[in-house]
Amino acid sequence: MSSTEPSENKTPYLPEDYDTKISSVLPYYSFFHKETINLIRSLAETPKVWMDTGCGTGSLVTKAIEQFPDTKFLMLDPSEGMLQQAREKLPSYIPERLEFLRAASTQEFSQELDERPDVITAIQCHHYLSRENRARAVKVCHELLKDDGIFITFENIRPLTEEGIIIGKRYWDDFQSTHGRTAEEIEIHLQRFDTEYFPITVEEHLKLLRETGFRTVELFWYSYMQAGFYCIK
Repeated sequence: MSSTEPSENKTPYLPEDYDTKISSVLPYYSFFHKETINLIRSLAETPKVWMDTGCGTGSLVTKAIEQFPDTKFLMLDPSEGMLQQAREKLPSYIPERLEFLRAASTQEFSQELDERPDVITAIQCHHYLSRENRARAVKVCHELLKDDGIFITFENIRPLTEEGIIIGKRYWDDFQSTHGRTAEEIEIHLQRFDTEYFPITVEEHLKLLRETGFRTVELFWYSYMQAGFYCIK
């Protein structure tokens, strides 16, 4: 892939289909949101501003906004269609609790914010990027955060060995099969590995996050071929 991806969201699903399709593809997808919220609830202070990049249809914020009544949420996604779905899902909170930012990918985001976020989340959105642009996206998140702010990201992960990749794909194949996907659908999805999304290993993630400048970098979730990390500026 070239170093300049287009700004649109690269999910294979239409915005209106995303929520119903994703849970049959990603094992424990709902737990990505649940554990993200649990982690933020464990912080010493409730976040004042929370930015969700790659927010999709707003599923994470829909869950979080009730639990953080004093938090303002900033919504960012490359797809205007996804942002529109989020607007329709969360109309009663607009504009007091929500701000929809101009559609952009994380690495291309340049809109000026009124206030730096205490929290930035990026759930299943940066693995579509080349290594260069993933590094740019992480740097943007680091620069946007307040000091002591927290960055939380989940991504598809590359196993450490070629054999691990083969086993991981079989494992993932079985999950999708048991959740009603056809053999053809599963094959098309697994062929996207290293062609439409570009996962890196846990070790490479930890290295990138440290080199970006985060003072604390932790792995806090790992299952199948997905992992979650949190980092403190």
